Amino acid sequence: MAQLLDAAATVFSTTGYTAASTNAIAREAGVSPGTLYQFFPNKEAIAIELGSRLMHEMRQSYDEVLAPIDPAATPIEDVIAGTVDRFIEFNCRHPAFFALMHGSDIPGRVAEEHDALHRTLAARVEALLAPFTPGAPAPAVARAAQMCVGIYKAGLELVLAHEGAERAAYVQELKDALLRYLRPLVGDVVN
Repeated sequence: MAQLLDAAATVFSTTGYTAASTNAIAREAGVSPGTLYQFFPNKEAIAIELGSRLMHEMRQSYDEVLAPIDPAATPIEDVIAGTVDRFIEFNCRHPAFFALMHGSDIPGRVAEEHDALHRTLAARVEALLAPFTPGAPAPAVARAAQMCVGIYKAGLELVLAHEGAERAAYVQELKDALLRYLRPLVGDVVN
């Protein structure tokens, strides 16, 4: 099953969900289509299983990265850099995550799980930002968290479209954009 999911990850990330076929996944895994059907009834079932596994791993990543931080001990620049680096690393290791989570053609159950993941991620970013914004109204911090997640998602597409030094430059641009966006909200906390 792991071999089939690895093959599906490769196929989904190179061709997209819609263009992928169970035959292509079986071929990538080096098995017959009949073997694939012993484990999964169709392409959607494969995408759901793969998406669930990747979302579980992503949740573990943001549980570690988005732990509460003392703003006096950790500057916002370091928080942004650490968070962005960790999430970029995850997406570079798992290109199928982006292919499955950001396409318009993903199965409904995967889309629902992704929406839940997004809501949880935004709430965690909000909790992370709160100590940096002690005087800000809660709705402003919630909006800022949503915007940070949106900025990250938009930048992620550009980051993943490049490699090497150009990718690193886009990662830095993403960090700079988030810092410039947050500077007015966090005020004097930013050095």
